[in-house]
Amino acid sequence: MANRYLSRTLAIQSLFQWDFHGKKNEELQDFLNYNFSEFAPDFNDDGFAKTLTKGVLDNIAEIDKLIIKYAPEWPIDQITMIDRNILRMGIYEMIYDQDIPARVAINEAIELAKTYGSASSSKFVNGVLGSIFKDKVSELSEKETRLAKIQEEKRAKKTEAENNEQQSDEDSDKDIN
Repeated sequence: MANRYLSRTLAIQSLFQWDFHGKKNEELQDFLNYNFSEFAPDFNDDGFAKTLTKGVLDNIAEIDKLIIKYAPEWPIDQITMIDRNILRMGIYEMIYDQDIPARVAINEAIELAKTYGSASSSKFVNGVLGSIFKDKVSELSEKETRLAKIQEEKRAKKTEAENNEQQSDEDSDKDIN
């Protein structure tokens, strides 16, 4: 879904700027507004990027504790700013956002790392997020099951709607003949 990727890109740019400029919480929304106006002026993501940045900010202490725990060889201040913020957003989506499957959060973070990080960023992000996922799989399984059920219900409704439409078309053809 290209729109979600663009939202994540705008969010990660904003988190990077926020981190670079001293992590002043009141500035994060200004950075996000600027990035939207500069790079996606006509883009409406229904608040997804704002939800991501606010979610990271609201949970930053717990998120950073997870980074410290699962990347012990790397003091958090020595992780590149882009990798650190990709990890923050990936952890937020994986653990705290109840609408994003954990595996999707990991994959999206890896893609951002490939695009914006160094040659080794995607492996680093994958390693940290993968370790968190393995340790928290039982906690995340309830979320995954719930989201899978929602997806299945959506597919069933879509199939039912398509079948009804097909039946309606067949009935119309019979009326014409």
